Amino acid sequence: MRQSARRHIRNKARLSRMKTLIKKVRAAKEKKEAETALKNAVQYLDRLAGKGVIHRNKAANQKSKLTRFVKAVK
Repeated sequence: MRQSARRHIRNKARLSRMKTLIKKVRAAKEKKEAETALKNAVQYLDRLAGKGVIHRNKAANQKSKLTRFVKAVK
């Protein structure tokens, strides 16, 4: 199997996990729950940006949006 095909499969799984973590933050009903979900999502976004799966600016934008969302949760 070509290296690009292996990377495509791996990146697809990583992007899927990223989307799931973002959904968990947005689905949180309580502040505490949202903060823990945000912490996990931010760590994972940084990891993906470091590995080059997503662009570092996309990671920064996602983190910013999610942080604003969590601050608005009561």
